[in-house]
Amino acid sequence: MGIATVNISFQDDLLKQIDLVAKAETRSRSELIREAARMYIERKKRWQSIFSYGENLAAERGLREADVGNEVRRLRRKR
Repeated sequence: MGIATVNISFQDDLLKQIDLVAKAETRSRSELIREAARMYIERKKRWQSIFSYGENLAAERGLREADVGNEVRRLRRKR
């Protein structure tokens, strides 16, 4: 696995926040940004997995998006 150097532009206030967190955690700016990117990608994967599960379940049961909205409204009226 190779390493590539990239240039990224940040607004000054965001860069200051990044530097403050990196300093508080005694790590480099690069380490902090790499970790943030990994966490973002992992979160996106988890959400995609959740949405895929829901879409598959809905397809198996023949549910449409409108059915979900109708069920939510029905349950709210019951309360």
